Amino acid sequence: MNIQSWFRRAKSRSSSSSQASTNQNEEHKLYGITDDLINLLKSFTLETFRNFNLQDEQGAVDGPESTKDLSSWQEKHAVLVLSKVKELSQLRFRLCPRYLKERQFWRIYFTLVKNHVAKYELHAIRLEKLKQIAIENKKDPNTSAYEVEMLEARKPTYLEPATSLE
Repeated sequence: MNIQSWFRRAKSRSSSSSQASTNQNEEHKLYGITDDLINLLKSFTLETFRNFNLQDEQGAVDGPESTKDLSSWQEKHAVLVLSKVKELSQLRFRLCPRYLKERQFWRIYFTLVKNHVAKYELHAIRLEKLKQIAIENKKDPNTSAYEVEMLEARKPTYLEPATSLE
């Protein structure tokens, strides 16, 4: 093996791994996993969750018949944050199910981080609505001019949240 082929292979490996890292960083930003959030999560302790006064929702039921607690965005956020912040993963392991049910843990978590992740979740909801509108437009190409104007009027003029993601 000559030096040029070795260099080409090494360069292609590093570019593909840096591309995957870039995609992962973009996904983390999309789901609100920023350095500020990570620093906040690292400050959480067992007492943060144990001493949290969780107000029961009206008619909330723990069990298989209860409605889905987390949105799809929250589920994905939870998976990413647990893989990124090991301290939170360890806290969850120590708290659930001994002191808290899984459902209670995530309700407390999303209440505590609400100020940090709300704008990202709202942005994701907006993007999903735009995708649904685009799909509806493709399904029914025979819409009248009035319907098209109404759909365009409902679309936001920008795709980014009001505040910067960085």
